[in-house]
Amino acid sequence: MTRIGFDNQKYIETQSARIRERIGQFGGKLYLEFGGKLFDDYHASRVLPGFEPDSKVRMLQQLRDDVEIVVAISAGDIEKNKVRGDLGIPYEEDVLRLIDEFRSMELFVGSVVVTQYSGQSAADAFLKRLEALGVPAFRHYPIPGYPHNVELIVSDEGYGRNDYIETSRPLVVVTAPGPGSGKMATCLSQLYHEHRRGKKAGYAKFETFPVWNLPLKHPVNLAYEAATADLNDVNMIDPFHLEAYGVTTVNYNRDVEVFPVLRTIFESILGECPYKSPTDMGVNMVGSCIVDDEACREASHMEILRRYYTALTGCLRGTVDREVVYKLELLMKRAEVTAAIFPAVAAALEKEEETGAPAGALVLPDGRVITGKTSDLLGASASLLLNALKALGGIDQELDLISTQVLEPICRLKTGSLGNKNPRLHSDEVLIALCVSALTNPIAGMAQQQLPRLKGCGAHFTVVLSDVDEKLYRRLGMHVSYEAKYERQRLYYK
Repeated sequence: MTRIGFDNQKYIETQSARIRERIGQFGGKLYLEFGGKLFDDYHASRVLPGFEPDSKVRMLQQLRDDVEIVVAISAGDIEKNKVRGDLGIPYEEDVLRLIDEFRSMELFVGSVVVTQYSGQSAADAFLKRLEALGVPAFRHYPIPGYPHNVELIVSDEGYGRNDYIETSRPLVVVTAPGPGSGKMATCLSQLYHEHRRGKKAGYAKFETFPVWNLPLKHPVNLAYEAATADLNDVNMIDPFHLEAYGVTTVNYNRDVEVFPVLRTIFESILGECPYKSPTDMGVNMVGSCIVDDEACREASHMEILRRYYTALTGCLRGTVDREVVYKLELLMKRAEVTAAIFPAVAAALEKEEETGAPAGALVLPDGRVITGKTSDLLGASASLLLNALKALGGIDQELDLISTQVLEPICRLKTGSLGNKNPRLHSDEVLIALCVSALTNPIAGMAQQQLPRLKGCGAHFTVVLSDVDEKLYRRLGMHVSYEAKYERQRLYYK
């Protein structure tokens, strides 16, 4: 069984209590900048075994009656048609998806704010679309010299020029489809407007990583550096916190660098800064909910290795700079991570050498390593999936779960009618074939019942997986990595 390293229920309870405490600190109104992913924080769930991907939104449900959500999106990102990489949809579509998700959980979405608005035509079209959908929308404008020109920022021509977002609840969560959307600026603009209206309000920041009360070189924090290697984020000791309290805490370079400016902005708006350090601004309780440090260390080492393989593939595709790989190699040395920590890597490479074709391997919850090879009818990912289900169900590996009478017509359909050049079945297709076989073959049904037990397993392949196969593995809750090479030398891959 996968070792649990994180107490998820404790996290939901302590985090919501911490936020309530911060609301009270500011007289009953708090603007909370919500960093990271709200619904699907898979990075956190990978490095903190036991953390559920939707933990943060479930925590907000504890505060349901007091929460109002504002979604921020940059007009520049709308204009560039920026796409969320993990979902493959434009940011503006993700705004609508987020609103639907929040509403399905009975969380109130008050409005959308388009930041850095300067008359972009695509932003205007999106604002009209929001109006047609009945979603209140506001505009925030660029401020020359932001964030250093404090005199202009905290004036009628700076924050004062922005639309004031009407809010009605004590906790206003400002979230976004991705980084650089203007969440912090939105919060500070609101503070300015609230103060001008004689209303008390405060600001806090909710970032899961780095974990402030773990050591700087703790693998969980190093895994965060690995995840943000392309953003030039670097974990560092918070010098302001150390000076103010004599306590060592961890933050990251961007927050530390901007803190003197933020302090001046707070002083200009409120008359004084409520915080003595960037760490003070946070409300992160993750570090207090780790129950098995060693399990989290091991999981974080695995995450660093996966990030390295992902970066290598990005270089192959031309989407990642080589410098990112160099950074990850240095991180691996700091964390003492090598491919040897993941036995599936060596097993997959050995199977490829043995068969002369792409192969894969995965590690089951009990530690067994299962391999899969490429055949005439099945790709390595489909083969590995079937072999893993056999192993979990105690089924003889030599037994065919799906007869060739079922597989061959599907392969002919792919090449004959659908125009595919590759007749071999993908992972999703083989699962459909397994379901059909289960109608007449109880052993196939037994194998199908093992699917939930694959959650949390790690798999490695000797070639880059197709999008179809990778997405299927991820939907099953599995962690996937692969070598940075293609099965065939082509210029276009889908």
